[in-house]
Amino acid sequence: MRILIVEDEVKLARYLKQGFEENYYAVDLAHDGIDGLHQATHEEYDLIILDIMLPGYDGMSILKDVRSAGINTPIIFLTAKDSVKDKIAGLYIGADDYIVKPFSFHELLARVRVCLRRSSNRASLQLQVADLILDPLTRKVMRGNKRIEISPIEFSLLEYLMQNAGQIVTRTMISEHIWDSNFESFSNVVDVHIAKLRNKIDKNFDIKLIHTKRGAGYFIEDQSENP
Repeated sequence: MRILIVEDEVKLARYLKQGFEENYYAVDLAHDGIDGLHQATHEEYDLIILDIMLPGYDGMSILKDVRSAGINTPIIFLTAKDSVKDKIAGLYIGADDYIVKPFSFHELLARVRVCLRRSSNRASLQLQVADLILDPLTRKVMRGNKRIEISPIEFSLLEYLMQNAGQIVTRTMISEHIWDSNFESFSNVVDVHIAKLRNKIDKNFDIKLIHTKRGAGYFIEDQSENP
């Protein structure tokens, strides 16, 4: 999952980035409204956390522009403006939630998870391919009756593959979704993590699920069902 945080308080932004990365999210930062609007409309995010009072361009205007562009990414306002009028205004123009500073990071994390669950439009968040099951809420990965222990990066990578089951995802698509904007996509880091993940998911099972399309990318699929 990839999050954009638009917050001009640098110390707070870095604190939030660290907290979300510790919970397996990839995080990009923007410290002013102009940069925030550009990233929100030119990059793909699963959720945006947006301050209202920003230099250059305020959060309310960013939200209006994002929604006008047809982008339905969940957006949570994070702001010191705590009047009922401000909250109603934010929700009315398309915010999914509104959190007032100061706040508990654990509450923010819970609100983020609720927004992501709500936006998934699925009765269950569990992902399944053959006998492989991934639960984003409990962070558990099971294959058959065996629990698979994987790292946070491997979890995000597997989740992305399973969200796109049967479809080829390129190295660039993976790097943009799993890592932040500072990731060097020309490195072999994606291949290394795929190899580690394949070793844990497929090594001790007859049916292999993670596949390589030479020159294109990777995909996850139960090919035993194909004739």
